[in-house]
Amino acid sequence: MDVTLPPPIMVSSGLLPTGSLLESLIQISNEVTTMDKIPVTQYKNVSTMIRRIKLLSSLFEEIQETDSQLPPSSILCLTELYSVIRRVKSLIQACKEGSCLWNLVRSESISNQFYVIVKEMSKALDILPLSLLKIAADTREQVELLHKQVKRADTLVDSKEIQRREELLQVMMSSSSKSSKSKGVIDFEKVKALMAQVRLKTPIDYEEEISKLEAEAEKQAGTGGLIVVSNINNLISLVSLSKSMVFNKEDHKTAQDDFMHKYSQQHHYPSSQSMVISIPDEYRCPISLDLMQDPVIVASGHTYDRVSIAQWINSGHHTCPKSGQRLIHMALIPNYALKSLIHQFCQENNIPLTDPTTSSSSSSHLERSPSMKRKVPEKAVDHISATKAAMDTVKKTAEFLVGKLAMGSTDIQRQAAYELRLLAKTGMDNRRIISEAGAIPFLVTLLSSNDPRIQENAVTALLNLSIFDNNKVLIVAAGALDSIVDVLGSGKTMEARENAAAAIFSLSIIDDYKVIIGSHPKAIPSLVGLLRDGTTAGKRDAATALFNLAVYSVNKVNVVVSGAVPLLIDLLMDDKAGITDDALAVLSLVLGCSEGLQEIRKSKVLVSVLIDLLRFGSPKGKENSLTLLLGLCKDGGDEVARRLLMNPRGIPSLQSLAADGSMKAQRKADALLRLLNRCCSQPSKPVE
Repeated sequence: MDVTLPPPIMVSSGLLPTGSLLESLIQISNEVTTMDKIPVTQYKNVSTMIRRIKLLSSLFEEIQETDSQLPPSSILCLTELYSVIRRVKSLIQACKEGSCLWNLVRSESISNQFYVIVKEMSKALDILPLSLLKIAADTREQVELLHKQVKRADTLVDSKEIQRREELLQVMMSSSSKSSKSKGVIDFEKVKALMAQVRLKTPIDYEEEISKLEAEAEKQAGTGGLIVVSNINNLISLVSLSKSMVFNKEDHKTAQDDFMHKYSQQHHYPSSQSMVISIPDEYRCPISLDLMQDPVIVASGHTYDRVSIAQWINSGHHTCPKSGQRLIHMALIPNYALKSLIHQFCQENNIPLTDPTTSSSSSSHLERSPSMKRKVPEKAVDHISATKAAMDTVKKTAEFLVGKLAMGSTDIQRQAAYELRLLAKTGMDNRRIISEAGAIPFLVTLLSSNDPRIQENAVTALLNLSIFDNNKVLIVAAGALDSIVDVLGSGKTMEARENAAAAIFSLSIIDDYKVIIGSHPKAIPSLVGLLRDGTTAGKRDAATALFNLAVYSVNKVNVVVSGAVPLLIDLLMDDKAGITDDALAVLSLVLGCSEGLQEIRKSKVLVSVLIDLLRFGSPKGKENSLTLLLGLCKDGGDEVARRLLMNPRGIPSLQSLAADGSMKAQRKADALLRLLNRCCSQPSKPVE
């Protein structure tokens, strides 16, 4: 449960009179303190927070009763406290209304959200002018005590909740036991007791919990990863099947004769064993209606037997058979909880289980030949791997998504661009198929979208597509360069700008495009702008793109004129940026033009920085540092040479590299030592 808390509200005293502010504070405090049924998860955090707000409520009521003019400094504090209490109310409501089991799994994360709010309360109380308020002495003492408590408060994680969570996770992971005897066995009495501890005691409680988990799974499907959705779906299966095992002891009399007749034929049961056995509907595959051997979860959240759903997908279907919902991916996620329960059910009823990875009768269509029984390793995410079927699936998916790019609404275009971005992230075949489906022109058009996410998804999709060399030509031919440069310079999100820089780097791998991109009036200046304003990743993307462009001689001057050199030198001294080697590489290239040499020589700190890098830099960094020092000392660089000689670490560092450095470093260090030796024989001049 990632609770989206409301943003802090900054209320001006001119907009909200003191009386209205106090009334709002008292009202929202009462709403929090009178909440019924404190949630069983986060009980300590919630009860502690309610107790603190009760104390603050007494303060607000006493201030209101005095009916005196408040000092202006107190208005800001009360406004901040209103925002804090409002956030407390939202968090407690989310704990009450959300799934108690999912809250239990994420207990530490939710506890941290309470901790953040406590610290916000502490900051608000920091600016409360208690000495200026006309309140009773005992109230003042209580507020001061509260201030001290919240100031030194730490994250409150209930040890009992952690123990319950570990028990729940053990139940969920029971099927992963390596012992064939213990694998898949769940103690339902233990599960029942665990459920009771989180107030799941009646069938209605179980149904409500399932509904809350389904809502959480739907919420996480758009933002969480496959593992998160898989965990929630496993919880749904566990609760559903626990309800069935705990409360439903009656036999289900549907289609049992057909099942046992079919199963006895497949496994050659003696007639005496071909009895009617009640099989819960939850254990049946919705496609085949047979007992599931290897239950898996598809993108819609429904569970099927692996063989049946694989056959459905391989036959060209891209929808969920049960709901009709289109599958946004073809991953099959093992439903471990349900598999465990089926395994236990079969053991209790003496039904032999066939290993789904070796069954030729049910899965020969997935093997090269019926006689070849290959064991397929079980993974957390298992993709349909038949090459032809996979390629057909990618083709149809790409064509479908391109259609949505062309004719869909803004929301549909945003989702389609995102899915193409993911589809193009892996596999050269995927990138080729997407471009053949006609995606590139539509993605180029979306670069100009006013929607930040559409623009970000479009430029990232083009970046991923450009990794395939043939697509580089198609992207440039579609007129993408101007739009990519515009996104680079003024994209609506920093991630869009960074990925535009990465796209420039990818396209500039082709030599002809180095010229075209370098001649664009905004390309290099925009990269330099990102080098100045971007995140660490953005600065690295900008530096690598500048390096690629600076390989072409004409572009070196543009890099220097755009102001890159001072920024690159500053980045050499910025440990947090972490792009020292990239910055050195660009500086080494622009040193090759007279404008670059002149600009680099202006730096008063570069020589000492380069000497430090000779000692502590990476092997590549040491080589580029030597390149820079050698270039700076040549052709009238006497002043730089003297600075190098005056530094007590300079000569020892060079001698060390000349003896123990890489071949290139040894050669450059020897050359630089010879040059400095000649410099020593000349009359010295004072160093400015």
